Amino acid sequence: MATSDVGLLDHGGLDVADGGFGAIILVHGLMGRGRTWRRQVPWLRRYGRVFTFDAANHQGADAVDPSDTSTERFVADLAEIITWIDRGPAVLVGHSMGGLHSWCTAAAYPELVSALVVEDMAPDFRGRTTGTWTPWFASWPDRFPDLAAAVDMFGDVAGRYFYEAFDDGRLHGSLAVWTEIAQEWAVRHFWDQWEAVDIPVLLVEAGFSVTPPGQMSEMASRRPGASYLRVDGAGHLVHDDAPGVFRGAVEAFLSELAARGA
Repeated sequence: MATSDVGLLDHGGLDVADGGFGAIILVHGLMGRGRTWRRQVPWLRRYGRVFTFDAANHQGADAVDPSDTSTERFVADLAEIITWIDRGPAVLVGHSMGGLHSWCTAAAYPELVSALVVEDMAPDFRGRTTGTWTPWFASWPDRFPDLAAAVDMFGDVAGRYFYEAFDDGRLHGSLAVWTEIAQEWAVRHFWDQWEAVDIPVLLVEAGFSVTPPGQMSEMASRRPGASYLRVDGAGHLVHDDAPGVFRGAVEAFLSELAARGA
């Protein structure tokens, strides 16, 4: 993997010498992209050096690689990015799929991750298949002409998320491959990886969560010292649906870490 090919961006921020974290890496969800974090970057720069990137199969329609869609492939890529940045252990802020990849990276490469924020993701979706996605995907146009068209189809928050990830209104990947990525979650669980995590964690669950009921609170109970927040009224994209609440929770978490010298 060449980092120049994954849209890796260094957004700057408070450096270690000034009391900041060496790297805060924002890890997007399924069908997302690094640039969907743009509203969170400015305030996170107060806490450390902020980075975004595009995960495999989210880098453009001409960069689809269906040969390996496993979680382990994404974890290896994320570990490589942290190593390439070379600023010490990173704070990972992961939404949905990005949250899963973040805690699996912390489990597999504990020396590379200092803390985690996991937004609306759980370890066990077994039995939930992606079969219902097919007719929904079939209704998508080849190209969304503008943001308004995306908002019309997906709603205000998700419409903006998708349109920002698209390339001039067109898919930045393959619907079939994205379905395959999610289908893995229907046949395996990730509790073992979660229980191997031994660093500070903030769990943020949406009030209208996509996760199985009770799993995120159970994650907190299985990880002594983990912080857990349920944001009532917010949808899956908590960071954009309830941005003030999300920001307050993450800032409090990072401030406490900084005070403890984590």
